[in-house]
Amino acid sequence: MADNLAPIVQLLQATLDPRQHKQAEAALRQAEKKPGYSLQLLHITANNALPYNTRLSSALYFKNFIKWNWTDEDGNYKLEEKDVKTIKQELISLMISMPPGIQTQLGEAVSVIADSDFWRRWDTLVGDLVSRLSPDNIIVNIGVLQVAHSIFKRWRPLFRSDELYEEINHVLERFGQPYLALFESLDSFIDQNRNDKEKITQAFSQLNLMIKLFYDLSCHDLPPMFEDHVGAIASLLLKYLTYDNPLLHTADESEAGQLEFVKAGIFEALVLYVQKYIDIFGDHVHQFISSSWNLLTTIGQDTKYDILDDAVLSQVTEKVILPNISLRESDIEMFEDEPIEFIRRDLEGGDSETRDARPTDFLRQCLENFEHSPSLRKGVATATHGVTTTNPLVSITDFFQKHLASDLVATTGVQPLLKVDAIKFLYSFRSLITKEQWREALPLLVQHLGSSVYVVYTYAAVALEKALCLADNQNQPVIPASEITPLAPQLLEHIFQLIEKDPSPPKVQENEFLMRCIMRVLLVIKDSVVPIIDPILQHLVNITKIISTNPSNPRFYYYHFEALGALIRFGAPSQPSKVENALYTPFVNILQSDVQEFMPYVFQLLSALLEAQPSNTLPENYQSLIAPILIPTMWETRGNIPALVRLLSSILPRGAGMITQNNQIEPILGIFQKLVSSKLNESYGFDLLENVISAFPSAILEKYFATITQIILTRLEKSKTENFTLRFVRFYHFISALNENGYGCDFFIQVTEHIQSGVFTPIYLNIILPESRKLARPLDRKVALISFTKTLANSDAFANRYKKGWGFTCEALLNLVSQPPLPAAKDDIIRENDVEDMTFGVGYTQLNTIKKAARDPWPQIGPNLGAWVATYLKEADTRHGGRISSFAQERLSPEAKAGLANYLSG
Repeated sequence: MADNLAPIVQLLQATLDPRQHKQAEAALRQAEKKPGYSLQLLHITANNALPYNTRLSSALYFKNFIKWNWTDEDGNYKLEEKDVKTIKQELISLMISMPPGIQTQLGEAVSVIADSDFWRRWDTLVGDLVSRLSPDNIIVNIGVLQVAHSIFKRWRPLFRSDELYEEINHVLERFGQPYLALFESLDSFIDQNRNDKEKITQAFSQLNLMIKLFYDLSCHDLPPMFEDHVGAIASLLLKYLTYDNPLLHTADESEAGQLEFVKAGIFEALVLYVQKYIDIFGDHVHQFISSSWNLLTTIGQDTKYDILDDAVLSQVTEKVILPNISLRESDIEMFEDEPIEFIRRDLEGGDSETRDARPTDFLRQCLENFEHSPSLRKGVATATHGVTTTNPLVSITDFFQKHLASDLVATTGVQPLLKVDAIKFLYSFRSLITKEQWREALPLLVQHLGSSVYVVYTYAAVALEKALCLADNQNQPVIPASEITPLAPQLLEHIFQLIEKDPSPPKVQENEFLMRCIMRVLLVIKDSVVPIIDPILQHLVNITKIISTNPSNPRFYYYHFEALGALIRFGAPSQPSKVENALYTPFVNILQSDVQEFMPYVFQLLSALLEAQPSNTLPENYQSLIAPILIPTMWETRGNIPALVRLLSSILPRGAGMITQNNQIEPILGIFQKLVSSKLNESYGFDLLENVISAFPSAILEKYFATITQIILTRLEKSKTENFTLRFVRFYHFISALNENGYGCDFFIQVTEHIQSGVFTPIYLNIILPESRKLARPLDRKVALISFTKTLANSDAFANRYKKGWGFTCEALLNLVSQPPLPAAKDDIIRENDVEDMTFGVGYTQLNTIKKAARDPWPQIGPNLGAWVATYLKEADTRHGGRISSFAQERLSPEAKAGLANYLSG
């Protein structure tokens, strides 16, 4: 092993030791700044003499390094060109020669690079992948196909564009025919090795990827080579949809194997082909239905495709659907032995999708075409609302009363699974149940929270939480707060006891459904939490301390912090010191222990605690936070940035004097410079800058303004984005509207002209005036309206120097005031993030329970902006001896004169 690799190897091995992990990671972060670091990791990964775990760790760190350091926001390489070239040349061959675990990490690195470079800057990739495919080397094929799928699957959610189709055609030209040849050879390989368990298992792993790629390559348009061979492809799909081999059966029937994955993939592909390519694939649909009871498919609605009769539908339902959705022995075992996994699979999918979700998709398509068939019944369901419409032939209420209500009501003699089914019925059909029916069901759900059976009380929590989200057509809650508030103390206490029953960190955070229910109850009872805040606060603090030692369930701790947010929002305003004192120490411990998963949440909650303080002075606890949050390394973690900006912005108005005294303004402006230079963080940079300007007197900040403006104008000139341009325009208007605070448009003109003479005119005419029309947020439009009004009323520069500009400004004002900003809608129903759409990890997830409303610097200017404009201009016209009226006559078009006259004479 080369001597220069030894220190990296030692650090990688140290990361595997929990006692040395953090120090080793910090040392690796320093090492990655040195040239050649990525190639060192690849050499370590390739070294067969090193332990497997060390090589796997190296591959993992290589993947993460590439993820954050391959290109900058503009797509420019951050690595040296020679390193980029070497990585592209060597990575594929290295990946396919590695064991599966390492192969996976390197494959993900290839995907990251492809996201940036494929295909124009890596046009050799597909050819390189194809050259590695072999009819008799399944292991290599699997590695190559995994990479291909990771790249091509990106097409699935994209909208059609010329650029996308150019990329797809580039792939098909190089990959299409070799793919078909590989499919054919794999089919022969499976036939030849049907009695060899190892080989046929590997072959089906490859087949699973082949089916996924079949979908990828077909998801936007039918590839010409697939159209030419559609009959042969249909035969292969049918063969493997009906294929069975005991050697592919898994020992545990709860575990889906490659056989099930392949069939699920074929179901998915068939849905695609029937929906998009029925004109070409239609002739082959019949064989899937008539030749196999393992297939459930759908067809178009034209009469010529009306090939299903009731008998066939009935047999499809009995032979395909029911076996795939009925309860198995392994389900019962999981219900008893792994209840949380049973619940997650049942509610969210997971591995079980390979068995029941895909056939259900086919059933749903049939339902649309055969709504009135007695074999099938129609229901439309959404994740948010459950079932929202049903077939008129089915009475939901009657079905519940006849078959399920007795199971829900009975206290003894009912199998727990039947109780779960009854509760799940309420959950699934929640939007169709009336207020009166929910009034009867609510006590039963609360009662079942007291069950000793894990799945029963968890389903009760799930159903209760969903029911509390329901709103009627007037957006009023179906279950009003008045009905849940009296139950809240005992209800919350009981759920907390369920969560904390086993105090080990993994068990405490195991059941996210219970914590979600706690969060929802707190949101519903709002400030009724105040009388019972002490025990709730104690429980939440205790849970925070436990899970911060070993965060393991992102969904749980997301709901946990949302619950804390709800408590702060509704409980802290009446007793801020109590809540702050209880939470400050555990929060600071999280920051000091560098629990990165929790830090963005903690910064948000600390902000909300401070914002709840009625005093304008900065509490001592927060005084000690200023220096640590200004450390540059705090701002290197992307997920911290939005939360840190909010926290610092909350501190500024209360701590401006202390910050000035401690010479901390420049570090804060340094943070602004860092943020505004990044396309990802530019908005946060402007947010911070506006809060700085609001917090400090202009006399203190004046000396920094030339530098601030230079930074912004340089970015505007060299790498502006549409968002940056609009934020700059908003910033200009913000300064222009603050003329009573020592700023105003003349101040901005003075600063820009000091930087470069004459630069203000093109900025104003080419950017500020036209882009102001694009401001969409109500508050931004209000700021622009105030800015234009004060410019017309008070600016000496526009009065004397920019005479035409005065007229343009007036026209812009009249345009804005004729389309005033709409007041923000006040939705009293707080909805947490949809966790199914969230990417958890060390990143930023906004807590909606404490989402900060946009700050209006001019709340005294009410919603009737037209009246304010009229009053302000008339007073200014009087103050300046009729100057505005005179300018209107001299500088405005007849149309604009008439428009302004309405305000001056009104």
